Amino acid sequence: MAYSAMSGNGTTAGDDPLQTAVWRLRSRACWADAAALLPPETAAAALQRAALLVERCLYTERGWEEAEDALRTAEALARDDEERGAAACERGQLAYAATLHRVRDRADEARAALGRAAALIVPDAPGRALLDFRRGLLAENLARSPQAARAAYRRAHAGAAAHSDPLLLSCTWRHLAGLSLRDGELAEARHGFAESLRIREELGYLVGTAPALASLADTETEPEASRLREEARRLFRLLGGVPTWLARHLAPPAPGVATA
Repeated sequence: MAYSAMSGNGTTAGDDPLQTAVWRLRSRACWADAAALLPPETAAAALQRAALLVERCLYTERGWEEAEDALRTAEALARDDEERGAAACERGQLAYAATLHRVRDRADEARAALGRAAALIVPDAPGRALLDFRRGLLAENLARSPQAARAAYRRAHAGAAAHSDPLLLSCTWRHLAGLSLRDGELAEARHGFAESLRIREELGYLVGTAPALASLADTETEPEASRLREEARRLFRLLGGVPTWLARHLAPPAPGVATA
């Protein structure tokens, strides 16, 4: 999420106190509480509020109407190409999440919205890296095109590094590592997952730490793999079963079933 109503994003000392409070709530899966701190009186605040509620949909599979309402407000307040592009990027992410979680097939809407965002956000803008990452998600999970996904993730990775966006960098590390694991490149996958986990732990991004632990476990041997999965389960329970999609990955094997 690259839009801020105040200075900084809350992850470093010296950031605006409001952003620090928003970040702490967001990182602990309290998206609605974080959004409540951001009355949509400006385009920037409305965009950030919408982004929080869209993220809640992706992680919890609920809150769709609230996200739609917040997004419509952000779209109405957008006044320039950057703001309109950011709103379109969130529109594409919400449609992607709805499709991914099989709430409703909105794949065409997701592609159209991200395409519109690409036409509005200039190539060197900070928001371009997030857009590239989300286009990679569509390519990987909806279009089933790992080559296109890898290219988009690499563009996002470079952009996140150039604009010092550590949270996005943790996401690009994680998804590039996932593609490497699928290709059987175990050492490369382990490195990427470890980098993603390191960044999330440094940022205190609790809601994203359990998935990072579980992914790294897939590249490790016993007993380290089991230790990582148990730590992921602990965090998952602590946050009330969020992200919802991690439950299947963390389910213990059935009695008598061997694990790799």
